Amino acid sequence: MHTPIAIIGAGLGGLVLARVLHINGIAATVYEGDASAEARSQGGMLDIHDFNGQLGLKDAGLYEEFLALIHPGGQQSRFFDKDGTLLMDNPDDGTGGRPEVPRGELRRILLESLPDDAVRWGHKLASASLGDGRHELIFAGGLTVTTDLLIGADGAWSKVRPLLSDAVPTYSGLVFFETWLHDVDTRHADSAETVGGGSMFALAPGKGIMAHREPNAVLHAYAALQRPLDWVDGIDVSDRISAASRIVAEFDGWAPSLTALITASEVGPIARTIHTLPETHRWSRVPGVTLLGDAAHLMVPSGEGANLAIYDGAELGKAIAASSDNIEAALLAYEEELFARSASAAIEASEVTRLLFGETAPYGLVEAFERDLLGTQHSPD
Repeated sequence: MHTPIAIIGAGLGGLVLARVLHINGIAATVYEGDASAEARSQGGMLDIHDFNGQLGLKDAGLYEEFLALIHPGGQQSRFFDKDGTLLMDNPDDGTGGRPEVPRGELRRILLESLPDDAVRWGHKLASASLGDGRHELIFAGGLTVTTDLLIGADGAWSKVRPLLSDAVPTYSGLVFFETWLHDVDTRHADSAETVGGGSMFALAPGKGIMAHREPNAVLHAYAALQRPLDWVDGIDVSDRISAASRIVAEFDGWAPSLTALITASEVGPIARTIHTLPETHRWSRVPGVTLLGDAAHLMVPSGEGANLAIYDGAELGKAIAASSDNIEAALLAYEEELFARSASAAIEASEVTRLLFGETAPYGLVEAFERDLLGTQHSPD
């Protein structure tokens, strides 16, 4: 089987790329390992920025559909110390440039904007190899596909990246334990009041508890810790009560409205170990292959990951459409801009992490916001 353009991964970046190509009359096939769009949860809220993510959605012709997904009040951000003392409250006045939307709903409008056969579900890439003009893809189950243009939009553990780079993600020393509380206005009123209508950050050196308010009275929280991998591996997250007890012990003395985001969770905790690629990750031009999103520039969470993936997909799609008779020139131009913006974003993400969990936390982050060094909001994504 042969397809001219193969996109590996039906995340936001891969789907935006497919959409921009589609509206420019260029067919592409997206291969996704999940069995269907409903196979797993797509995560929580995303703040989509007016200087990158929103631009990508405009290029995809989906800006109005995006506006309909905005969660009212979601741009509010609150900052606390471990005692529950409010240090800063940034209200959502409806004029900010980082509105919050549900990730799953954003993915839905992208999928609905593509032809029915654009995404091949249940196609998990097992291996990829370079060919002379045509590259070979072998999927779990044995299906073999050849392609002229291969784009890796397949995330942190990309199977396409090794064709371009020897870089492998390394553990950052940071783990997020993800939890969810439901019917919070009735069952968890103190925590709901603390989080407010948008994002909440309670921080101390080396640790933090963060949360989003989601639609339908849901709090989606993250307990962040700087710990070695063997410590993380020693927590059996399949035993919810025991795992929550181990994690909350790291927050001894913190305000109950904060620690309840760990102990009162009905789902989780799920351990999300944070891995990164080098801040200056780049590769030499390899004919007919490129990357976008986390496959290209995996970094610590800073609110930019999804936005960069969306922007990457749109920029690559526009470059291909503008130079369809010289794809290599299009890829070269795309990658040079990609390397510059991803290095800048990765350096900023590292600085955000230092402010979140470094020795000055939480006061250094609050001071940075007050100086308007970080914009208006940064949500973990």
